[in-house]
Amino acid sequence: MITDPAAFIRANTKILRPPHAPEIALHLADDSVALWKMTEEELGEQGLPPPFWAFAWAGGQALARHVLDHRDLVRGRCVLDVAAGSGIVAIAAMQAGAASARAVDLDPFSQTAVAMNAALNGVAVTAETADALTEPAQEDAILVGDLFYDRDIAARLLAWLQEAARRGRLVLVGDPGRAYLPKEALEKVAEYEVPVSRDLEDREIKRTGVWRLKA
Repeated sequence: MITDPAAFIRANTKILRPPHAPEIALHLADDSVALWKMTEEELGEQGLPPPFWAFAWAGGQALARHVLDHRDLVRGRCVLDVAAGSGIVAIAAMQAGAASARAVDLDPFSQTAVAMNAALNGVAVTAETADALTEPAQEDAILVGDLFYDRDIAARLLAWLQEAARRGRLVLVGDPGRAYLPKEALEKVAEYEVPVSRDLEDREIKRTGVWRLKA
């Protein structure tokens, strides 16, 4: 049983800089399979989802890059990072001048990882363990990196994002073309070639889009 998530993260990750957003330092795993197995062993559970917080996924890297290169998108805004993982997108938003950033994820490890990563980069991010889709977002901008990989999640997420957009929220999605990305509801605003781990992906470079929800 893991009683100290911060100690577990420090012991099983390295401080690395994602290749597509090197301005940001993160506690990341350099061996995805080993960390996945160790997490299952420590928690005494099998069949757990990947430790998403320990990797810089293509969608998150692309969205972080886009925010850093187009700071006016988030400058002075309150930002919500949905399914935040490592917190790369929330951290990028704060570096780009956001007024605040809240990073929400279902995995309790993410809350600890985000707090550690934010401190590593000298920014303030509020990290929470919760399902962000259970209530309307109060923030001005909603950023989603790499979450359209599951059919059920995708359906809930799209409906929630569309409601947020109707209330005037900016919605940006970073995604390398996952199976359930609703392209018909999105407008591509940028595209990047993002280096990723072959442990996690089918190729070393993922062509990844940043998308805006259509009105």
